[in-house]
Amino acid sequence: MNIAFQGTYGAYSEQAVKAYFGTHCHTTPCEHFDEVFDKVAHSECDFGMVPVENSLAGSIHRNYDLLLRHQLHIVGEEILRINHQLIALPNVSLTDIKRVYSHWQALDQCEQQLQRLLPNAEKIQTFDTAGSVRLLLDEQRTDTAAIASRQAAELYQLPILHASIEDDPTNYTRFVALSRYPYLTLSNDISYKTSLVFAAPNVPGALFKALAAFSLRDIDLTKIESRPLQGSPFKYLFYLDFLGNATDTPVVHAIQHLKELATLVRILGCYPQADHTVLR
Repeated sequence: MNIAFQGTYGAYSEQAVKAYFGTHCHTTPCEHFDEVFDKVAHSECDFGMVPVENSLAGSIHRNYDLLLRHQLHIVGEEILRINHQLIALPNVSLTDIKRVYSHWQALDQCEQQLQRLLPNAEKIQTFDTAGSVRLLLDEQRTDTAAIASRQAAELYQLPILHASIEDDPTNYTRFVALSRYPYLTLSNDISYKTSLVFAAPNVPGALFKALAAFSLRDIDLTKIESRPLQGSPFKYLFYLDFLGNATDTPVVHAIQHLKELATLVRILGCYPQADHTVLR
């Protein structure tokens, strides 16, 4: 299998790929999220893996917009613990560091630790955490460190100057696996999650009635996300995740009920729910 991900080899997204698909799959790095979707849509890759939300930073809105733009299916999810490391060239100490490279979210998630350890260091944004390590290696700057994963440090054979540098250890990212085909092997022995997007008419109580389609049937909504409806100023799409198999009778009835109320309903995927024991 060939799986596309955003970032450089060693990125957290590649770790999510390996965790979900196995360590022997082939991975294809992409500079932008759009490229991940395009490679799957045009059959250049079998699957894609993209982040959709982080427990600290919130949703990755770009990927919600791309889910609607492309006719791809969510076929799985993976929850990954994000554990940032401060990485530098060999024989470099903290007192040598004048600059820190990383993705802007990683820099934000390590803000307090950086202020404590390197109060005067310049923070420079890069497009990817692992890419910042690759940049550090290419430049060979002894006054610069990078924030990335332990796997990135191991891949590029650079020492970790300070481990677990993030401010909050409850840092997790949820990734979804993308395919041109829906998940087909449904079993009663597995807990499923279903994702969909809908648009409601701009009338009083429309959103309440739409969500009541699930509440009345005791369906557990795990996430709701609103995004602007392009071409219709100040109107919105709503992305829903809920627990349940899309073929279960209560879910079928809820979706049918929603279609009677909404102007648009599209199921993005029904897939096995990730193991949430990793959050403990």
